[in-house]
Amino acid sequence: MKKLSMDELNRLSPEEFKSAQKNKIVIILDNIRSMHNVGSVFRTSDAFAVEKIILCGITARPPHRDIEKSALGATNTVTWEYEESTLDAVEKLKESGYRVLAIEQTEDSTELQDFEFNYHSPYAIVLGNEVDGVQQEVINACEGCIEIPQFGTKHSFNVSVTTGIVMWQVYTSHLKTKDYDRS
Repeated sequence: MKKLSMDELNRLSPEEFKSAQKNKIVIILDNIRSMHNVGSVFRTSDAFAVEKIILCGITARPPHRDIEKSALGATNTVTWEYEESTLDAVEKLKESGYRVLAIEQTEDSTELQDFEFNYHSPYAIVLGNEVDGVQQEVINACEGCIEIPQFGTKHSFNVSVTTGIVMWQVYTSHLKTKDYDRS
């Protein structure tokens, strides 16, 4: 088994990526403290062709070398915008027809593996602060909450890991849709 070279991977150029079809997913970062987490979310969003990222509140914005350390150039390929209020970002997306879901542990959360993402529906996924999670007022404005099952002593994943887990579930849900076509 031979590892593929960069040329053999046939990756899109940044210009090709910008004009390529994107998944109907918006990632909302609610007051993320770590610039490394922000960069990792950019990189994961590039890998899964996310429509855009909305950085809210205290979340750091590019350009910044600490974001770039983990983004590895994804800040130049993934569309992003800043919104001071996460709640305002959620309300605007809802008005535009997005189903807004928070990734949070709540009384009525749905476990990730039990949630069926519909390829034809646009979604916005809210990821919360590393210590406090998603703000309660933002949870209240969301259509629902998704929880990733956990079995150890900790009660949360790192926000960048959470993004990867959730986006993989979205991708695998889309693969189950017969008319899903990334070509």
